[in-house]
Amino acid sequence: MLNISSSDHSAANQAKQANPANQSHETKKSSGTGSEVPVTIVHLVRHGEVFNPGKILYGRIPGYHLSSRGHSMAARIAKSFAGHDVAYLAASPLLRAQQTAQPISKVTGLDVEECPQVIESGNDFEGLRTKGLRSQLWNPKRWLQMYNPLEPSWGEPFVDIADRMMAAVHDIRDKAEGHEGIVVSHQLPIVMVQRTVRGQALAHAPWNRECALASVTSLVFSGKDIIDIRYSTPAREI
Repeated sequence: MLNISSSDHSAANQAKQANPANQSHETKKSSGTGSEVPVTIVHLVRHGEVFNPGKILYGRIPGYHLSSRGHSMAARIAKSFAGHDVAYLAASPLLRAQQTAQPISKVTGLDVEECPQVIESGNDFEGLRTKGLRSQLWNPKRWLQMYNPLEPSWGEPFVDIADRMMAAVHDIRDKAEGHEGIVVSHQLPIVMVQRTVRGQALAHAPWNRECALASVTSLVFSGKDIIDIRYSTPAREI
């Protein structure tokens, strides 16, 4: 049965708890056959805070880097993975994700692989302000794009995001089999993984998302099956 949990414990500690063996080559006996089934953990890390004085929806626009606070968040995430059996590290090609991955690279000794599959979701409102009284979403000329929030009509379809993210997750599982893999991505793509794994509808209210800046969503695999999903916020105090 899939176990779903949320906690303020570090991602590293959650990973240890999730794996009963807690060894470099983590395996467990499969029922009935006596064969060894590898336990693998894939951690999906959301990037740290971005320097965005204009408060725009930056989406896939290149050049948006971490703020000073964001760099501190990245350092804290990296610390939470110290001493862990991480065999693979990847990140979205966007600068903020690459910068979040760098401290993890130093802690794990792994190079950061670029993973286009986990890039931010496409959005027609990129470059516009979408929050507050100055939000462009109050502009009637934008309303023609907002006719279907279930797809959504103003950006990359939820199902497409979920498909590419789940493909990336399983690819990372294969590359880190029997160990742990880490990938740095973005809020909506990670939420699509969460909702897919939990069997929830992909369309949702944005304010109900559980994917804070610098948070970690950990998927525990037994063989190729996801048996557990955990959520942690190691940088919550920053």
